[in-house]
Amino acid sequence: MLATVRSDDTSVFPRSLDLAYPNVERGEGVWLATTDGTRILDASSGGAMVACLGYGVQEVIDAAASQAERIAYMYAHHFSNEPQERLAERVIDVVAPQMARVRFVSGGSEANETALRLARSYHAERGDSNRWRAISPAQAYHGSTMGTLALSGRRALQDPLSPYLADYAHLSPSTWRQDPTGQGALDELDRVLERVGPETVAAFFCEPVSAALPAYSPPDLFWHGLAERRERHGFLICFDEIVTGVGRVGSWLAAHQLPIEPDIVSLGKGLGAGYAPLAAVLCRQHVVTAIEQGSRQFDLGHTWDGAPLPCAVGLAVLDVILERGLVERVRRRGPGFRDELEAALAGVEIVREVRGRGFLFGVELVDPRDGASFLPDELDAASLVDQTALEHGLLVTSTHSTADGYAGDQVLLAPAYVSTDPELQEMADRFAEALRDVDRTVKATLSRAPRPGVGT
Repeated sequence: MLATVRSDDTSVFPRSLDLAYPNVERGEGVWLATTDGTRILDASSGGAMVACLGYGVQEVIDAAASQAERIAYMYAHHFSNEPQERLAERVIDVVAPQMARVRFVSGGSEANETALRLARSYHAERGDSNRWRAISPAQAYHGSTMGTLALSGRRALQDPLSPYLADYAHLSPSTWRQDPTGQGALDELDRVLERVGPETVAAFFCEPVSAALPAYSPPDLFWHGLAERRERHGFLICFDEIVTGVGRVGSWLAAHQLPIEPDIVSLGKGLGAGYAPLAAVLCRQHVVTAIEQGSRQFDLGHTWDGAPLPCAVGLAVLDVILERGLVERVRRRGPGFRDELEAALAGVEIVREVRGRGFLFGVELVDPRDGASFLPDELDAASLVDQTALEHGLLVTSTHSTADGYAGDQVLLAPAYVSTDPELQEMADRFAEALRDVDRTVKATLSRAPRPGVGT
């Protein structure tokens, strides 16, 4: 077996034709092993913030096997099934008691696409068919389908697909660089509403705590202002909690930490915990009522929606989280780990900020020559961080956002909820070693480049 797989070695169409991908053979706890025996400490739950319980959780594996022996699949257009019914009840009771109904899908893109469709249906069922537009923060990621891709305002994600995308409106993020109070985003929202007409807006769609700007959330001023504008203009608020839901930020929903209640919420990643593809859309009763009193149809379906096997896995995942008290552990342990990360990174001049909510952490990188500007786009520091971390036996996930103009390079850490204190400390130590190496490489490269302008 190949230890790394290159484009020339495989029949798979890889994401990048220029990368050599480590060939993972197995996982145990928070450790991955490649086919040549190399061990990698997983600090980002599988790379996509999914494997929140780590690898090899026997209770979940047994639940999947047991359900597969009975029945793994049937189509939700024709049938319901006991695991789906039980999981829906459990999600409402435990994760989101303020919600009324759940629709299960296979992944985050499907969930956010469904949330968009549901927001549109809500208005159409009430006779307000002019409402179709979404407004969302520009520095975001909501999925890879055409509908969800339109929710992002990032050129690097949308090009060259922009001719296919809906004309949604976007706001600049309320970061320390652009809008530290959140008032700027509210003012921009008012300008957007005036420009497009509030009567055309179906939904404001956002991450309550971001993954694209890892662990970032706007100030409370913004959320209070958004709630007031919802009341005034009649649009819905949709929270993308594909990453943050099911305990990732130290509460069952990130929404529970904010002074606002969403109308629609999407969940994913941690719901299946990497053992089955599973996501969900939840909505409050007034959204359900609109359809009950209208056509009584929400005609949207995907092949694996609510199938018994992934739903049985979701039930087992929630059981493990509850029985081990993992949401409480994330809430208690997260702030301390953020402090440990910050201490470990002290003196690394490319690091501007370390953010954290629960077990979701963000490290913002800047040009060390002024401590504020974006690193040069052509440097692609995010890729350099990911590769260097792997050389140190650590998996992290970085995003190269510089080209979009709203944020620079960001590094995300999202350890599994079951990570022990020694494992968390080792993640911090390895990450600091990797970033010190990156810091030296960046400085050597920049010593040959022109100095930046602050904030560019």
